[in-house]
Amino acid sequence: MENTDSTNALTTPQNEDLTPLEQDVLDEYERLAENMKKLASLLDNMAGRPTAEILDGLRQLERKTNLVFTLLKASVYSIVLQQEIYSGDQGQEE
Repeated sequence: MENTDSTNALTTPQNEDLTPLEQDVLDEYERLAENMKKLASLLDNMAGRPTAEILDGLRQLERKTNLVFTLLKASVYSIVLQQEIYSGDQGQEE
C-alpha cells in the first residue's frame, strides 16, 4: 500500500488531519470505486453483445457438460458392475 504524498494530497485535501490508517482506508475505497467502474463498463459491453452469440456459447458448453456427465455415469456403472462380478466370484469360491 505504498502511496506517494502527491497522490494522497490529490485524494484528500486535508491529509494532515488523517491518520495513516485512515488514509489507507480512503485509498482502498478509491481503488474499489475504480474497480467497480471497470466492472460496470465490462458488464455494459457484455450486455451489448448479441444474445444469439451468448446462447450459442451456452449450448456448446451444455453439450460438453452432458458428454462429461454421460462418461462419468458410464464409468460409475462399469465400476459397480465390476464390483458385483468380483463379489459374485468371491461368493462362488467359498
